[in-house]
Amino acid sequence: MLLSDSSHKSAFDRWLPLAHMDRLKKDDWEEGHTRAADQRLRSADALDRVLLYERLRHFTWAWFTLVMGTGGIALLLHGTPHRFRGLDVIGKIFFLLTIVLFLGLVAGMTFRFISSPPALKASLMHPTEGLFFPCSLLSVATILSNSAIYGVPACGPWLPVALRVCFWIYTAASTISAVVQFFVLFNGAHLPIHSMTPAWILPIFPAMLTGTVSAAIMPSQPPDQRLPMLVAGVTYQGLGWTVAMLIFPLYLGRLMQDGLPAPPMRPGMFMAVGPAGYTTVALIGMARAIPEDYGFFAKHPMAAEVLRIVADWAGVWIWCVGLWFFGFSLFAVLAVGIKWRLRFSMVWWAFVFPNVGFTLATASIGEEFESSGIEWLASAMTVILVVMWFVVFTAQIRAIWLKKILWPGRDEDRR
Repeated sequence: MLLSDSSHKSAFDRWLPLAHMDRLKKDDWEEGHTRAADQRLRSADALDRVLLYERLRHFTWAWFTLVMGTGGIALLLHGTPHRFRGLDVIGKIFFLLTIVLFLGLVAGMTFRFISSPPALKASLMHPTEGLFFPCSLLSVATILSNSAIYGVPACGPWLPVALRVCFWIYTAASTISAVVQFFVLFNGAHLPIHSMTPAWILPIFPAMLTGTVSAAIMPSQPPDQRLPMLVAGVTYQGLGWTVAMLIFPLYLGRLMQDGLPAPPMRPGMFMAVGPAGYTTVALIGMARAIPEDYGFFAKHPMAAEVLRIVADWAGVWIWCVGLWFFGFSLFAVLAVGIKWRLRFSMVWWAFVFPNVGFTLATASIGEEFESSGIEWLASAMTVILVVMWFVVFTAQIRAIWLKKILWPGRDEDRR
């Protein structure tokens, strides 16, 4: 049934049928999100046809979680302890796929904002979609890290210089993003605690991953460049970990008071695993790349060894925090997964990217303590995560085909 004609509506809007909340059963997707209860949903069942043009306008910042997950697998395949011939080739394929997906999403987001200029501001101010803006910066972080481990051995001396420049640009961008986005949230979002999810940690994630990127790039840099990158990495990793520790009490309080999130949102609980995993990876990685005979470390010869010992044992301590979050997040997902109540959304990529950091941390601890048992555990986790990547990627393609996402009213923008 067509909407009645209206002079203030576009031709497309007049054509689109709308299903109001009072005539539809509440959609599970919106549970666990903020400020969605009073919004209207466009029913996928009621819309037999939507132009490709309109579907492309529903790319959101959350789509960059696909890039993060793919780039994370490339990092994981390089860092897994037990290797076989051809593993690096597979890792490079995932890295190249990461770049292709990133460029494709940048093109899609550019099309969205050009076709509807107000959508840019709206996406950044939206209390749900805006939280996923940092995923675009996190995608850049994964590309920089993969470029260091896969690109430097195969390229000339220009790449380490380019990576160094990109590192400082990324550091500045992540700083601005963290400050501005939290200001916007504090100033206008007024998010209720009962709607709190681990996605509230995302605005600080790009700054926190400065340490992880530093750990990946430092080995390719000369000593006089390693030291400032080390200082920046430790500084921002400490910032990210501290802010995460300030936000986690709100998350745990929400769980105590209101219970577990709605079933479709429970995969997002794995986001809480990320800070511990990537902090451990960053601390151990940066300690390994300390310039032992330069500057501060030339004046204090024992400092490099002491800091590496501290990084190892602090990493074990922090890793266990991630294990705890991983444990109850896994139980929460299994409790609804066995009942087939997990409907796909982009938050499913939290199955992959945060757990990549946790797995890399496990591998780093195993290597530092020369524990074959921990290394085999890390290898087993790697296999599971690669399988999970294919599961989530397949589920995403299926959701697009079945009009569950990239569809009016079915994405994070709720339009």
